[in-house]
Amino acid sequence: MKVLVSLNFPSLGIEMLRKEGLEVTTWTEDLPMSKEQLIAATKKNDILLSASIYNLDADFLEQNKHLKLISQFAVGYNNIDVKKATELNIPVTNTPNAMTDATADIAFGLLLAVSRKMFHMHKKIINNEWGHFRPQANLGVELKGKTVGILGMGRIGIEFAKRCVGAYGMKVLYHNRKPNREAEKELNATYVSFDELLEKSDIVSVHCALTEATKEKFNSQAFSKMKPSSIFINTARGGIHNETDLIEALNNKTIWGAGLDVTNPEPMQADNLLLNMENVAVLPHIGSATVEARNEMSRLAAWNIIQFSRGETLTNQV
Repeated sequence: MKVLVSLNFPSLGIEMLRKEGLEVTTWTEDLPMSKEQLIAATKKNDILLSASIYNLDADFLEQNKHLKLISQFAVGYNNIDVKKATELNIPVTNTPNAMTDATADIAFGLLLAVSRKMFHMHKKIINNEWGHFRPQANLGVELKGKTVGILGMGRIGIEFAKRCVGAYGMKVLYHNRKPNREAEKELNATYVSFDELLEKSDIVSVHCALTEATKEKFNSQAFSKMKPSSIFINTARGGIHNETDLIEALNNKTIWGAGLDVTNPEPMQADNLLLNMENVAVLPHIGSATVEARNEMSRLAAWNIIQFSRGETLTNQV
């Protein structure tokens, strides 16, 4: 079988594929392929090792209906028209668990950065605005004993909650499609409605998938139900929040602050108003950007392909 590796992924997985005897074609440029390049290259291969930056829509799949497998180098797969892939009998796999700790760390780091205005104060030094001691200026908030509300109590949500409980003794509320009894037992977490989550949480952190049900779920209506002292964290997908409404909520002091590793749209433009707000911290979607996480993603994405080539059951089929 011929495999197209569509980005400059870590070599660990590519070496696994070659060792298995698969014919591998790699894209080694720093920039991703254009849509036209991706379509043309995919037509020459049986399997596509893809990433979330590529839009594998119905048109792409129709032009590559010969594909035997799409192995996604990510947990999320909202960039793929899975329904269409299913119609064409093209299995889709992903890489769950690989980035759990890395993403939970980013969410926790953003929470700390927002609560103490770290990004804003760093800019003051760069702009030569350190100045003199002002007892009532640049004040942040402490996190000890606060209530954290988690939308999406899956692997990453649980690890983020562990950090909040372990470091600051926070009370945990969560909303899920269904209750997570394991999280309730381990974290003493309480299952609540979405509205109750918004109303009672000091921190609201997003760890759910982007679906039709969650698309721009955090809009002006949702922000209006949150505490004026609350912090909004999103490390899941930018499409889960409405960025215009978020900016308005921060400007109007409807909420206190926000930490984002994902934006709507991506990439964020350099003149975005969020980048100059003192209670905001924004990162360029680096939740999985650790050596350990990316290597494990590469290994899992390759293993999914190897399982398929051997005719085995796909452990990570979505």
